[in-house]
Amino acid sequence: MTYSILVVDDDITIRNSVTEYLKAINYEVKSALDATQALKILKSFKANLVLTDIMMKGMDGLELTRRIKDSYDLDVMVMTGYSAEYSYENAVKAGASDFIFKPFRFEELDLRIKRVLREAESKKERSKLLKKLEKIAITDALTGLYNSRHFFAQVKTEVNRHIRYSRALSLLIIDIDFFKNYNDTWGHLEGDKVLMKIGKTVNSCMRSMDTAYRYGGEEFTILLPETRIKKACLVGERIKESICDRIFEPEPGTKVSISVSLGATELVKGEDFTTFISRADKALYKSKDTGRNKLTYLIP
Repeated sequence: MTYSILVVDDDITIRNSVTEYLKAINYEVKSALDATQALKILKSFKANLVLTDIMMKGMDGLELTRRIKDSYDLDVMVMTGYSAEYSYENAVKAGASDFIFKPFRFEELDLRIKRVLREAESKKERSKLLKKLEKIAITDALTGLYNSRHFFAQVKTEVNRHIRYSRALSLLIIDIDFFKNYNDTWGHLEGDKVLMKIGKTVNSCMRSMDTAYRYGGEEFTILLPETRIKKACLVGERIKESICDRIFEPEPGTKVSISVSLGATELVKGEDFTTFISRADKALYKSKDTGRNKLTYLIP
């Protein structure tokens, strides 16, 4: 990997010598004579590191560092020959990753640059790993939908948003009809295939603002922010029909269709999330008690 460095210094001799040295050791390098030019270059030049002098006409190197850290995800190393006026603490507070005094040996500069870039890569890898672990923690491994733990966290967040901004919020609960019979007949591996396909179907039928969760064994929930009950029912009907249209083949030559029952409700002012979920659950059981393969909604 070739790293890119922007050198900023109003001393042409230092700027040119540092630039040529870094190019000679295989960095991609651009240079700027002041902070204003540096910020302009960064709009099109994807640098991994900015190496800037502190003492420059106009905007100094510390202010440039602050501007860069506010707008870009890259590291800054500052250099100065005025050791009495600036300290490592000043540079770190401004957001710099390292600080080097002039005059310096090029070998020392290279070592410091390598350390900063190496630490930046390690930080990115840690961040990617953390995001991956966070995603795993809130995702149902079988269906790829969010899990029930994340559902309860998110429903609380959405209810609080409703309280603050008086925005509509609806909820769908979906249950696969006679899923135990399917498992008993064809086995749990085939049952898992049904769950996976239904998870994909649910996901494909949602709008961008909606979020779907595997709520329990064969139950799914969908949170629909800024959605009144009428529109939520339309989404629910679309999901129900899409699932009914799918054909499963638990063994060669045997084709089986699956139906689902749904409950829907809309959050009302002043209620908590447990009441909200309970009402959707009651609507679901009403669908199951009155024939299944249907959607029932309840509102106070």
